[in-house]
Amino acid sequence: MNRPALAIIGNGMATARLLDELAGRGGLGMFAVSVFGEEPHGAYNRILLNRVLMGGKVEEITLKPTAWYAERGVRFFPGVKVSRLSHAAHRLWTSDGKEHFFDTAIFATGSTARVPTVEGLKRPDGSMKPGAFVYRTANDVEQMRAYARPGMRAAVIGGGLLGLEAAKGLADLGLTVTVVHLFDMLMNRQVDKIGGQFLRRSIEQLGIRVRTSVSTKAVLGEKRVEGLDFGGEKFPVEMVVFSSGIKPRIDLAVDSDVPTNAGILVNDQLQTQLSKLYAVGECAEHDGTVYGTVQPIYEQCKVLADVLTGANPNAAYRGSKVYTKLKVAGVEVASMGRTEADHADDEAVQIIEEKRGVYRKLVIHNNRLVGAVLVGDSSAAAGLVQLFDDGTHLPANRLDVLASGDAIPGSGGADPEVCNCHHVRTSTLIAEIKGGCDTIPKLSEQTQAGTGCGSCRGQLANLILKNAPTLVGAKKA
Repeated sequence: MNRPALAIIGNGMATARLLDELAGRGGLGMFAVSVFGEEPHGAYNRILLNRVLMGGKVEEITLKPTAWYAERGVRFFPGVKVSRLSHAAHRLWTSDGKEHFFDTAIFATGSTARVPTVEGLKRPDGSMKPGAFVYRTANDVEQMRAYARPGMRAAVIGGGLLGLEAAKGLADLGLTVTVVHLFDMLMNRQVDKIGGQFLRRSIEQLGIRVRTSVSTKAVLGEKRVEGLDFGGEKFPVEMVVFSSGIKPRIDLAVDSDVPTNAGILVNDQLQTQLSKLYAVGECAEHDGTVYGTVQPIYEQCKVLADVLTGANPNAAYRGSKVYTKLKVAGVEVASMGRTEADHADDEAVQIIEEKRGVYRKLVIHNNRLVGAVLVGDSSAAAGLVQLFDDGTHLPANRLDVLASGDAIPGSGGADPEVCNCHHVRTSTLIAEIKGGCDTIPKLSEQTQAGTGCGSCRGQLANLILKNAPTLVGAKKA
């Protein structure tokens, strides 16, 4: 009996997670799965691109090596783009001229860098001028590294997560780096004004200059980047990196007459308005929202795998409570929900530790946590995320929830959550380590911990050092 053909268009972090969710439900045996990826290698963790910028190999951040697909019976087509899709004919065509049949198809095309319209950025053929880059793919950062030279002046346009990571990477390569941000504070979507001030201070202590409330009007230089025009002010640089946001990749869906808005429109089962066509991840728009962070995408993948395999035919995605916990250019940042107490009956609790460079804020409504901002110390994030998710009433002393996990009802106490992206607790990790997972790659493959935002990898390393039988035995000896 022939298995139904399932085509997944795109091979980013959403696809990597969806394949895991399908595998966990027997879906890789249920369907004849094909994955089409434009990049020449397996899926990798885009959040960790800075490692490649610093000279690491793509394999170091790879989530699914090429062999992984073949070993599990998944047909993988790397380095090809799906150029056309016909819903009526149940066929798609790739850039290498081949035709493929499908019963069900999933758009997992992700997003692309949003590059502002800037005079002088591109050459007559439409390519960017030498010295100008976007920070989005492994190939992008490999080209950046090849071009960068110690002492070179560089500007990073965009003060969000990836922009600050790009700036840190270039600074570590010996460049003089300035972050240029259109808004009045860094990471303005994740932190409030005070949090932005603390973050800026920490970034500047790394030797990275910051310019906020600045709009880049033009790239200067005839043959290559020689400077920027900030609207009358000439700013000399030899390299410029654009990391000023993303936009959903919906061009294939539009060309295929799949209804779109900002993203590809989907319902609670992640199905588009055409039967047997689904969308997941940064290209999908659910209930008016396109999500650009890992955690909502993983939640979507779980629902879609339930629906496709029949593991839970009534599974429904209802939207996500968004939270982020990252180490941004070496600075701990966590954010969830609302960053401002902007309702009349809201309560805000703020702790400012100038000397430590730490800022913590809780936003409370009806005795429940509806938002938080942590800069410089995110140790309380795991417990706060659970309070934020389940709506547990807070203790009368609000500071208790920032003190330790033991003070937070249901936070795990002595068994705290280490990986917030995949909800992996300490006890699970220790059990796997004692069972033989004595390296981060082994532990990550077994538990998925460390394969999301990557901020918990330091904790994983410490748990391995303390609990791996071979390492513990060596210490005793």
